[in-house]
Amino acid sequence: MFGQESLVAEDAEIFRRIMKMAQAASLRKETIGRVISAIGISFTGKPYIAHSLEVPGEERLVVNLRAFDCLTFVESTLALARCVKMVKPAFDDFKQELTRIRYRSGVLNGYASRLHYFTDWVLDNEQKGIVKDVGRELGGVSVREPVDFMSTHPTSYAQLADAALLDSIRSAERRLSSRTWFFIGRDRVAGAVQRMRGGDIIGMVSSIPGLDVTHTGLAFVYEGTIHFLHAPLSSGAVESSPGSLMEYLARYPKTRGIVVARPLEPAKRPIPQP
Repeated sequence: MFGQESLVAEDAEIFRRIMKMAQAASLRKETIGRVISAIGISFTGKPYIAHSLEVPGEERLVVNLRAFDCLTFVESTLALARCVKMVKPAFDDFKQELTRIRYRSGVLNGYASRLHYFTDWVLDNEQKGIVKDVGRELGGVSVREPVDFMSTHPTSYAQLADAALLDSIRSAERRLSSRTWFFIGRDRVAGAVQRMRGGDIIGMVSSIPGLDVTHTGLAFVYEGTIHFLHAPLSSGAVESSPGSLMEYLARYPKTRGIVVARPLEPAKRPIPQP
């Protein structure tokens, strides 16, 4: 118990440092994309941790600002940026934002309520007014494909030994498989990059049957060029791609293309008076 309390205290302290940095830099006055970029780059070098949300027991909110996998990096950075923009300075505010982003309709209601598939994550967070799917305006095409990787590989997910949870995941997969989403193919990414913004959320579209996206990260503008800011297994730490996003994609020929969600400006709260 003491060890867990120590980790919670460390996460809370990291949160406070981020809020202090944001205040000193007047980030609240910047666009949400610029806030996300500033916070995301501040995590450079933080270690990668695999399967960080797959913890034993009942589903609970996992908070970890000490190490990230690719999706928790995106979620944590987005939640922090929203706290900055809405003047939510308490660690509990951050946890509420993270819950809203991570779970279907913003409600933690067991393992199946988590948005396991990235295209589902985008659709649900668009409905909540947190992001906008900009695939169509960036030149993407509408697709509808079967999504069933989790239910067809249940031994890869310890929780799916529970037959009821497996049925719930199958139901979520059926709903997702009936929906359309916007996919920017490799041959169209070069054109899309010209209209992307720093802080856009990027998903790398998979060639694995039944799986929509295999990796996520953020668009990061460096010297006028879009780079990929992410938490990859390959380097073991948060990093910005040394080359452009296009150069990053060229190293992974099995990636079919990208999906892109743009964070929306949250409603601002009045700044508290001293």
